[in-house]
Amino acid sequence: MFRSFWSKCINYETVSYVICGFLTTAVDFVSYGLFRRAGLGVGASQALSWLAAVLFAYVVNKWIVFRSYDLHPMHVLREAGGFVAARLFSGAVTWLLMVVMVKLGGERGFLFELFCKLTSSIVNMVLNYIFSKLWIFKKEGNR
Repeated sequence: MFRSFWSKCINYETVSYVICGFLTTAVDFVSYGLFRRAGLGVGASQALSWLAAVLFAYVVNKWIVFRSYDLHPMHVLREAGGFVAARLFSGAVTWLLMVVMVKLGGERGFLFELFCKLTSSIVNMVLNYIFSKLWIFKKEGNR
């Protein structure tokens, strides 16, 4: 039973998703910090860092995680459209969660903001995997 569970959960796709998710989160965190240091507010910094992360995530999810190599324009349009739509939804959830946590937490400093960022990023990663696996990069034979 454990072996079956392990083989379903620990495989190329899930391991590469976690690694690419970590890299996407790094893009998100680094760009967030740069935008905040440039003087932008929490909301604007969160929105712009999310955009940078989504662009990076599409490329690595398409090519590395889900190995979707179909470059036919209609396929790419459908896939990219679904990816962006799902990321808009999860991005809105993440943005709202981030802003609410920071506002409710008060002025506790940048480390508290990073804690909020980590918490919202975990929620975001789980939502994005579900959307990618079950909808966006689902193999043609499994649709």
